[in-house]
Amino acid sequence: MLTPGQKGDAPQGEELLDRMEEGQVGVIVADAAYDSDSIRTQGKQLKAKVCIKPNPTRKTKKRYDKETYKHRNQIERFFGRIKWCRRVATRYEKKAANYASFICSQHSLLT
Repeated sequence: MLTPGQKGDAPQGEELLDRMEEGQVGVIVADAAYDSDSIRTQGKQLKAKVCIKPNPTRKTKKRYDKETYKHRNQIERFFGRIKWCRRVATRYEKKAANYASFICSQHSLLT
């Protein structure tokens, strides 16, 4: 989902999970920014394993599988790689359709 830069990621995560059906998701791995009760509940409803590092501000710390969480670095490396392309990282296009079109036309850079 393409959103304005100032919009937070966690609400998009909730919306993405809303689109999923039971059995489509095996594991949800996310960083502390996604640590919300609603995302955890959605994961349980999808019968997915939820591996979200607890937010430091959470009063009651939730447990998470540290071994599974280590694999999240692959996602971080992917986002680091696409930021090599300055035009992607800074989003010069003002219209979302133009930006999405550029991303789709440049997919060979990411593979």
